[in-house]
Amino acid sequence: MIKDSEKLGFWTFLFLWFGAAVSVAEILTGGFIAPLGFKIGVVVILLGHLIGTGILMLGGIIGTREKVPAITSTGISFGVYGTYLFSILNILQLIGWTAVMIKVAASSVNLITQSLWSFNNVLVCIVIIGILTILWLSFGNAGMKKLNITAVFLLFILTLVLGSIILRDRTLLAKASSSGISFGGALELSIIMPLSWLPLIADYTRFAKSEKGGAYGSFIGYFLGSSWMFIIGLGAAIVSKNSDPSAIMLAANLGITALGIVVLSTVTTTFLDVYSAGVSFLNIMPKLSEKKVGIVMAIIGTLMAIILPIENYQSFLYAIGSVFAPLFAILITDYFIIKKNTKLQDSVLINWGAIIVWIIGIVLYYRFIKLDLILGATVPVMIITGFIYAITWRWTYKWKLIKKS
Repeated sequence: MIKDSEKLGFWTFLFLWFGAAVSVAEILTGGFIAPLGFKIGVVVILLGHLIGTGILMLGGIIGTREKVPAITSTGISFGVYGTYLFSILNILQLIGWTAVMIKVAASSVNLITQSLWSFNNVLVCIVIIGILTILWLSFGNAGMKKLNITAVFLLFILTLVLGSIILRDRTLLAKASSSGISFGGALELSIIMPLSWLPLIADYTRFAKSEKGGAYGSFIGYFLGSSWMFIIGLGAAIVSKNSDPSAIMLAANLGITALGIVVLSTVTTTFLDVYSAGVSFLNIMPKLSEKKVGIVMAIIGTLMAIILPIENYQSFLYAIGSVFAPLFAILITDYFIIKKNTKLQDSVLINWGAIIVWIIGIVLYYRFIKLDLILGATVPVMIITGFIYAITWRWTYKWKLIKKS
């Protein structure tokens, strides 16, 4: 049972998800949208985040109602073995995200330290950020409340400063769009970023004091934070041809303040990745400690950041979308529309009908990415996958492997 003192309220979720959204990776992703121009770019960012964060909120509601982590909740539709498969996939994407976040942030930190103190060593920067993430993880839920509120408040002030530097450029609105990315491609990036948190959100909303507090706090916090980061990256890429926030902050003589923004934003985001990787691992081996496994995941992610060349992560985002968009389309359809079963059943080992529809959804996703439609890939794939599941489940309902009593 979760103690009342450990439950999280509206403001904790708002600060938690705003902090998760404030990251160098989100700013850089916003920079990919720059070819559309500022006005159209902002419209795409807000529209994409409304869709993506709305879907994210539905995943969070399931966690609050069922009091289970995100990946465990997929057992409602896919069975126990299905959750094992998705746990492995989620661990891989979370370790990947950890490595991406640490590597991108370390490059920015190195640029800042090189400018301030002539210190040039990306490896040392990677190790330091990895250690700080482990320390943040060690505080747990109780410490997370106080630390995130303090950190996110500071980050909000600092990002306002960063935004004012970019947005005061009078040429920003005048610059026309150019080739480089389509409307649908930009919309897809704006949807995929919140969607990448779907396999994590219920890990936190299961501790919510109320369904509304968890849902609205998560939605508002992430929508505002991520949209703002995308807009900063968009503006930076248009004005300075460089969406790396560290370069912009150094040009504005922010110095140590720039260092604080990059490090704090990375740690508050990467903490969620490694913690949830630990939660997913416990779905397979429940006797282990969430915190200890999370620390191991942080170490692995840090080592990957050192070893692998992972600066370009756009394909990584698409890979996440291809797996988790159809997966949660099935779960959301099952839970909110069909409502045939809204509880986990340990007796159901695997639902082959759901697995087949999920695989069809993955194939459809990559097909839609190539078509480059105005709606992107996630929205049509989730609609089609959910529709296929809704009309076939009556025929495939018995295609299950049941544990013998």
